[in-house]
Amino acid sequence: MTQVTSNVPEGTPNWLDIGLPDLDRAKTFYGTLFGWQFEDAGPEAGHYNQCKLRGVPVAGMMQNPEEAPDEYWWTVYIAADDCDGIAKRAADAGGEIVMPPMDVMTIGRMAIVRDPQGGQFGLWQGRDHHGSGIVNEPGSFVWNELVTPDSKAAGDFYQAVFGYELEPMPGDMDYTVLKRAADGRYIGGILGGADMVLGNGRTAVPTWTTYFAVEDADEAVRKVTAGGGTVDSGPADSPYGRSAAVRDPFGVPFHVMKPAPEQG
Repeated sequence: MTQVTSNVPEGTPNWLDIGLPDLDRAKTFYGTLFGWQFEDAGPEAGHYNQCKLRGVPVAGMMQNPEEAPDEYWWTVYIAADDCDGIAKRAADAGGEIVMPPMDVMTIGRMAIVRDPQGGQFGLWQGRDHHGSGIVNEPGSFVWNELVTPDSKAAGDFYQAVFGYELEPMPGDMDYTVLKRAADGRYIGGILGGADMVLGNGRTAVPTWTTYFAVEDADEAVRKVTAGGGTVDSGPADSPYGRSAAVRDPFGVPFHVMKPAPEQG
């Protein structure tokens, strides 16, 4: 288990949240799939719900304010020691500031950014709330990757913003691993040459997508379909584990993954 009790180094994914049209259905689906419990922050916080694993927050969920959006998605937040400074760096590198830096009560400071190709992500500067309190174990995220048509342009942008080291993977797949420059830790990836179709299938845009760890990928897929979700591909084995690309009942794409045992 990896428990997080303080702010993680800048450039590390540190939170996820989602806005959906039916919170009760979403809670039933994700609660059954991942064993989450939910805590409503109340009307002053727009009834933002913390998704908790054994009482520890791992993600957020809220009612989507739009009447008929084309798609819904999990937003991946990336740690920022200086939210304003990173947002400016993103704008200078050609990104769009969708939501400028703002305080979220006393818990932190956030912004929403869109990279030059349209991939959207958040920035989170933790104060009272450091982000996901459990990672890399069943019911929490284990990996995040950007799916985008041009991995080179995307890599240049994220390197300029966060100082990542870029490590292309050998082989035929257009995949680049993102590494923190300070310690070389792998924190995510970029899959190039493909589009991720969101929501009802009318819109194809670059997007960050999340791998959630599960105890059993095949059982997770059964829970997805039983809960009204769908399966895009898998389950299938890889050197990194057994995973499947799935969607929740609202069309939101994500992966479920039983990670391979760590090599000693």
